[in-house]
Amino acid sequence: MKTLGEFIVEKQHDFSHATGELTALLSALKLGAKIIHRDINKAGLIDILGTSGVSNVQGEVQMKLDLHANEKLKAALKARGEVAGIASEEEDEIVVFEGDRGLNAKYVVLMDPLDGSFNIDVNVSVGTIFSIYRRITLLGTRVTEADFLQPGNKQVAAGYIVYGSSTMLVYTTGHGVHAFTYDPSLGVFCLSHERVHFPEKGNMYSINEENYIKFPQGVKKYIKYCQEQDEATQRPYTSSLVADFHRNLLKDGIYLYPSTASYPKGKLRLLYECNPMAFLAEQAGGKASDGARRILDIEPEKLHQRCPFFVGTESMVNDVERFIAEFPDE
Repeated sequence: MKTLGEFIVEKQHDFSHATGELTALLSALKLGAKIIHRDINKAGLIDILGTSGVSNVQGEVQMKLDLHANEKLKAALKARGEVAGIASEEEDEIVVFEGDRGLNAKYVVLMDPLDGSFNIDVNVSVGTIFSIYRRITLLGTRVTEADFLQPGNKQVAAGYIVYGSSTMLVYTTGHGVHAFTYDPSLGVFCLSHERVHFPEKGNMYSINEENYIKFPQGVKKYIKYCQEQDEATQRPYTSSLVADFHRNLLKDGIYLYPSTASYPKGKLRLLYECNPMAFLAEQAGGKASDGARRILDIEPEKLHQRCPFFVGTESMVNDVERFIAEFPDE
């Protein structure tokens, strides 16, 4: 039984530019995941359920567990000397790690500390999403927003942790997608799925059809097309990108979050959600698009930029792109 730590060390030759820093950084994320796993599993017994009473920079009400997970991950990353700063969905601006260790660190981390946090009160799967870049500013200086506003094709590593019936950490460094299941009796993540790959064809789709009337015409046509297929099956939309993506990765299918009348530029965040999931999807033989463009080629303009998102089995993403191009909104 190979542990996450053993696997990372074994694959370290894949990173000629890294001399152990990336391994240590992933270990920090692993530690944060263990702490969040522990706290989620006793969430009903400690005061981390419900809303916090404050809103984030996007005007969304933050759950107590959002803030709790954000602080735990931030502390785990700050304790290492490999991270110069973070950007988080729960932070208004970037967080710069001061001191010699922060100034000379090579990497920055972007994260959604707890995706789908509204589900935690009813015991539905939630997750953590992370994205790692090499900084572009000079070592010995403070990182700036420019270090975080890099296109997704510059990612060094990305992944997510899903907290469900079991806790799993799934990541890529550009050499395939690998998944590790947490064994709480041993306190370690063990390799359970090596080189995960989307099936070539899919028949499941996940979308919040409550917003159907607000969808672009091409997306409506695509949904109708799916419904008319003999084998097409809608899977319940969980309001957790991690949970839906994880199911589709292991089974097959597409996740759709198009623009709507309420969110004309989409709702998901390019940096914290779309880019890391797009990197994972492509490394698993899938595809990620905003309906017209490859997600990983989009040049970010601001930290909390939103984006329409279609990700999953390549043939299904190709189909939705075709419908969007064929039926543009008037």
